[in-house]
Amino acid sequence: MNPRVTIIIPFYNCRFVALAIQSALRQTYSNVEIIVIDDGSTKYARLINPFRHRIHYLGKANGGTATALNHGIHYASGDYIAWLSSDDLFYRNKILHQVGFMIEREAPISYTNFNYINSSGAITSRGVCGATRSPRQLYESFLTGNPVNGCTVMIRKDVFQHIGGFDESLPYTHDYDFWMRAALSGLYFPYLEKNLTAYRWHPGMGSVRHSAVITQEIEQVRSKYAGAMQQLVSITPG
Repeated sequence: MNPRVTIIIPFYNCRFVALAIQSALRQTYSNVEIIVIDDGSTKYARLINPFRHRIHYLGKANGGTATALNHGIHYASGDYIAWLSSDDLFYRNKILHQVGFMIEREAPISYTNFNYINSSGAITSRGVCGATRSPRQLYESFLTGNPVNGCTVMIRKDVFQHIGGFDESLPYTHDYDFWMRAALSGLYFPYLEKNLTAYRWHPGMGSVRHSAVITQEIEQVRSKYAGAMQQLVSITPG
């Protein structure tokens, strides 16, 4: 089996975007489609020009990451969807290892371990996600925070038809909301304990610049699903 994987790269005024695209183009898995969604950028779009003949480049008015992802998903031809932030990197075997894992487990969604890198690309921490969680442990962890890094995830495209896309009213926690909706719809997502993504910490990242708003939004999402998630934990074997 050689299913197609669409890598969606949302882009908004990010100086690291060329590195992200290069990491997608260098995948050892051959059947890959790359869609870069320019979410109304006013700078750094020129960095994409050298790659335009090898990617699909779609522009749209600025609306946030959730809108960019949903736009990319709409146009994706892949059987599976992978999301790569424009300041992060995929390691060369990311798609190869994860699509094989998805097929082996017959998984609708999966996520992996990852490393932290700095502005220069140097690894500052390895295996940040930690050890494998059981289904119950995963669901319990959603009650206190978001244990799943969005750029480590691979999702079968038909999942979006089943539970809908990312919530565009949530600028920063659309992923947290999506994981809980997926869990509550009965979709368990297994964990591949390989460091396949590099998550870049830098002063310009949204997680740093908008930390206060993100904290409020996390609480909003957690409160919305807390009761249902607690019920799911209670009926899931340990």
